[in-house]
Amino acid sequence: MTKRAIVLARGLGTRMRAPDPSAQLTAEQQRAAEAGVKAMMPLNGHPFLDYILSALADAGITRVALVVAPDHSQLARYYQFDAPPTRVRLDFVVQEAPLGTANAVLAAETWVAGDPFLAMNADNLYPVPVLTELASLSEPGLPAFEVGDLVRSSNIPAERISSFAILEVDEQGYLVGIVEKPKDDRGRFISMNCWRFDGRIFDACRAVPKSSRGEFELPEAVGVAVRMGVPFKTFPARGPVLDLSTRADAADVARRLATTTPRP
Repeated sequence: MTKRAIVLARGLGTRMRAPDPSAQLTAEQQRAAEAGVKAMMPLNGHPFLDYILSALADAGITRVALVVAPDHSQLARYYQFDAPPTRVRLDFVVQEAPLGTANAVLAAETWVAGDPFLAMNADNLYPVPVLTELASLSEPGLPAFEVGDLVRSSNIPAERISSFAILEVDEQGYLVGIVEKPKDDRGRFISMNCWRFDGRIFDACRAVPKSSRGEFELPEAVGVAVRMGVPFKTFPARGPVLDLSTRADAADVARRLATTTPRP
């Protein structure tokens, strides 16, 4: 069973920084939003990242690397001094420049040390059963979330679905293709950027070209890996997946987590 995970926390937080007069934020949340550090958005007395680390620990993960910017003093101070995790060993991996999620994964190559690992964004909270099944895979893979269930169970509006990758899967459940940020939800199943990788993903991350947005995108690197012959097993997954992308998400995510006490 996979025991390592990397959490991609290097993003610039552009959507979170964007002003939204309708968003109901506390003064502390307002400061976090202005900084664009979604992982440290305070929710019910805990940063959002605490919930992610707690879910990973519940799923049997024991080693976690946060991929961060060179200036990550807020994260380091909190997790090294204020509230060190007790159920996972936490390390920091620096991505020198914001070159995209594939480059962020590549930054963690040395830390992975040849072991299989999970990879996910720092602005999504996944169900523990999904993380547990993903960590139990014996090969690269990913959960395939059904569009309708995700909209019903999560805080993700239907119009935001278009920003998530569509999965093309064969009869045996293996990934055939992936369409990042499609113009419509032609497919029934989508990726929520939660993966189980082995060392072969790093060659794909090195080979992937820049996207139209000028970044090295992880879903496109997965597509490169598939074309290289790396199999990716998918499995049906159900939500909720909580998405903390914008200021407007904070109040609803906090409400949904009101009865949950994270134990990272």
